[in-house]
Amino acid sequence: MSAFVEDRRPVSTAGVLLAAGAGTRFAGPQHKLLAVIDGRSVVSRALESLVGASLDAVAVVTGAVDVSEELAAANGEIAVIPNARWESGIASSVRCAASWAAQQGHGAIVVGLADQPFVTSAAWQTVAAAAAPIAVGTYGDRRGNPVRLVREVWPLLPCRGDEGGRTLMRRLPEIVVPVACEGRPDDIDTVEDLRRWS
Repeated sequence: MSAFVEDRRPVSTAGVLLAAGAGTRFAGPQHKLLAVIDGRSVVSRALESLVGASLDAVAVVTGAVDVSEELAAANGEIAVIPNARWESGIASSVRCAASWAAQQGHGAIVVGLADQPFVTSAAWQTVAAAAAPIAVGTYGDRRGNPVRLVREVWPLLPCRGDEGGRTLMRRLPEIVVPVACEGRPDDIDTVEDLRRWS
């Protein structure tokens, strides 16, 4: 029996976009988050969807690339969470998000990736509304992002490596609830990915 119990009381929920990685697989002239699809950068598209979900707070974890112009151009108040350890992998960014959320008094975070520009505001909202300790956006039979993590699981998050919520989902499958989402969880990881959508 899991120590985690589904809690249906409303909690303050922050949406966090992870934008700290180096994007080394992208061989274009600029960082992949700054690459343009139909006149707008990848990170701007992802951020617009998050802001449009109208969660209690919005934050972006930054690291390898300067996205300050994109953040300044976005509508709404956006907290910036610098990750000095971004080179250690995505786990450090999720940890930064959880630490920030704890300081701000939030009870849950919904985490998504800045290189996934086709995740919709509705997907963010749907995952945020789930009552499970861990909720994961699903697209058909494919698990993706965003992922909702309640405060009680934050201490269990890994500190380094290229997995954040996935590690917990493997360790604690009994508290994970899949949430059907609209949109597409496709990453822009390579120049070929960008061409496919441009």
